[in-house]
Amino acid sequence: MSLASIALTHCLPVKEFEKQYKDHLSGFRKWDQKDHADKWILFEKNIGENLSIDEVAVTNGELYTIVTNKAGKGGQGSLIAIVEGVKAADIIAVLSKIPKEKRDVVKEVTLDMSNAMDAIIRASFKNADIVTDRFHVQQLVSDALQEVRGGLRRAALKEETEAILLAKKEKKIYQPKLFENGDTKKQLLARSFHLLFKASSKWTEKQQKRAAILFREFPAIDEAYKLSMMLRAWYEHNTNKEDAKQNIQNWYQKVEEKKIASFLVAAHSIQAHEDTILNYFNHRSTNASAESFNAKLKGFRALVRGVRDIKFFLFRVGRIYG
Repeated sequence: MSLASIALTHCLPVKEFEKQYKDHLSGFRKWDQKDHADKWILFEKNIGENLSIDEVAVTNGELYTIVTNKAGKGGQGSLIAIVEGVKAADIIAVLSKIPKEKRDVVKEVTLDMSNAMDAIIRASFKNADIVTDRFHVQQLVSDALQEVRGGLRRAALKEETEAILLAKKEKKIYQPKLFENGDTKKQLLARSFHLLFKASSKWTEKQQKRAAILFREFPAIDEAYKLSMMLRAWYEHNTNKEDAKQNIQNWYQKVEEKKIASFLVAAHSIQAHEDTILNYFNHRSTNASAESFNAKLKGFRALVRGVRDIKFFLFRVGRIYG
């Protein structure tokens, strides 16, 4: 039952009941973390072997770093720490308040490709394997693919604009070329956004037709798509770290051969994080639990209609998940 419903039941104005709940019923005023809650809250009892770390915008776009225990499955006991900001030194200082013997229990931590997050884990959980989330790596490569499509789309827009202006100058009606599925060049490139994220086996019939035209007209997108799917297959088909380490070299080689600028940048980033990326193949762990927890946090923020008092908001989050 919401606070508004309870207030109506007791014939109290909602704002008055909220104030009474905060000041007298919730236990917030006696909370032992109230003084520093806007900067950090900590639940060291929730430490475990397998953790996740991520960042989330709690209020007004302000980022907080969140450490969670996967064993909590997104419920009570999941939350270990919420710390204001993403500065490594600040998060390390808070996590160091957890006794070393508890921190040494941690065996694995999943995270995104942030160097700051990597530094936090190396300093705080010295016995833990660091696992770079596979979906962030795949997103990096998907972005490289979309950059190829986006560049060609911008060129198509420029080409169409120039053709329209020329037609006006010559007092003619501009008639764009239509492909066999009815798309113009601009539309073909715009409408191909979603299909490029999927494996070809999951395309609809319309997407199959559009992709055939797209790859015929723009071979660079065809090559980029194959590189993207090759990396996805690498994740799906390798079963151990040793084979994965050997086989990623094939992908690097293909990227070098194709010389697609956005993929060269992505490949260099993957090489820089290769050791922690390969740790995925130890237990196939991902950072999905952190993403799920962040979604719950955002949902709770919406449920309480925003964050007016960050300390009270985090108190309530701690009561639910801490």
